[in-house]
Amino acid sequence: MNFDVGYMFSLIPEIMEYIPITLLMAVLAMVLAIVIGLVLTAMRNSRLKVLNYLAAVYISFFRAIPMLVQLFLIYYGLPQLFPVFTKMDAITAAVIGFGFKQAAFAAEIFRAAFVSVDKGQMEACLAGGMTKIQAYRRVIIPQAFRNALPATGNIFITLIKETSLAFTLGVVELFAEAKMQASNTLRFFEAYLAVALVYWALVIVYSFIQSKLEKLLDKPYRT
Repeated sequence: MNFDVGYMFSLIPEIMEYIPITLLMAVLAMVLAIVIGLVLTAMRNSRLKVLNYLAAVYISFFRAIPMLVQLFLIYYGLPQLFPVFTKMDAITAAVIGFGFKQAAFAAEIFRAAFVSVDKGQMEACLAGGMTKIQAYRRVIIPQAFRNALPATGNIFITLIKETSLAFTLGVVELFAEAKMQASNTLRFFEAYLAVALVYWALVIVYSFIQSKLEKLLDKPYRT
């Protein structure tokens, strides 16, 4: 069996140097996904049919198109139609691609989270003298956020993994470094297993943080 355990572990520190760029893309894309997702949720809940329809088309399109195709459309396709995008760097294109796609999934999560909050609570808030804005800020949104957190956390985990596709645009991140190491030494299994362990560790750390946050948010609801 031609497998060098020592070499695999020696690669991990070198690969870990690219964790910051991976997390930067994931965090920025997550922020973008949340912002667009909230806008889409508002459009889906709007009484204006045209806004509802536009949001539905957006969600349908971005959920259906593979991530790699979207990245290529944004990085290679947009400059062909709009010359201003020729100045866009690969990291920006990757963040936009990741964020736009995951926004479609986030919108459905947020919509379900708001629906899960009993409508009677809004009526109680209004009866108690609150405005709709106050009711949303103080009562509805905190509960919806709590309900949406587990599924939203899964989106962030997905983003951490999807950043590996950024290497197709020339971004050197975790997977790109592992790929270059594998090409240099022809130790493909060791290099790819090493990067797999790094991704696994990132997901474990984030899952731990999320579980702590969920327990913290659950405290007011414990009897």
